[in-house]
Amino acid sequence: MPNRKEILLLGGGGHCKSVIDVIEQENRFSIVGIIDKKDLVGSKVLGYSVIATDDELEVLSKKYKYVCITVGQISSPNIRIKLFDTSKRLGFSLPSIISPRAYVSKYAKIEEGTVIMHDVVINSDVKISQNCIINTKALIEHDSIIEEHCHVSTGAIINGGVKIEKNCFIGSNAVTKESITIKENSFIKAGSLVI
Repeated sequence: MPNRKEILLLGGGGHCKSVIDVIEQENRFSIVGIIDKKDLVGSKVLGYSVIATDDELEVLSKKYKYVCITVGQISSPNIRIKLFDTSKRLGFSLPSIISPRAYVSKYAKIEEGTVIMHDVVINSDVKISQNCIINTKALIEHDSIIEEHCHVSTGAIINGGVKIEKNCFIGSNAVTKESITIKENSFIKAGSLVI
């Protein structure tokens, strides 16, 4: 499709594969290639070539406008934060990527660089800050706030009025009580009940 915008993906692991699927389904962007480690240049991820390393981002910023951070986040958000800050400094635009199979309320706000995966539900008056991952089948209920650089994993349930401070990881199938605050840099294990 000639009207699709070209985008680079930063990171070629498992999360990248999931994001590729969402980008293809969304059909707003054409994937130019993947940026990864030097020894992976020339390899392919789901048919897309690893074309360069992080060291070449400055040169690539002269040719391409859009990037998506496709490095996952489990133990730490530090790599994603570094890539986000570098991309912003180089003048890249980081669009939010939202699966057409997700439900996002028209009253919700999603900031730049955030990826909303398949079958996510985001209800009214939710605010999701920049550079977050809201993973497959997660539920974010009304009036919740998710600050920057967070990963809400597969099947997690964030009940109404919850505030998740920056740099948090919420494990798969974790459930929060309503109207609580999860402190900055928290790591919530899979299957946890957070009260």
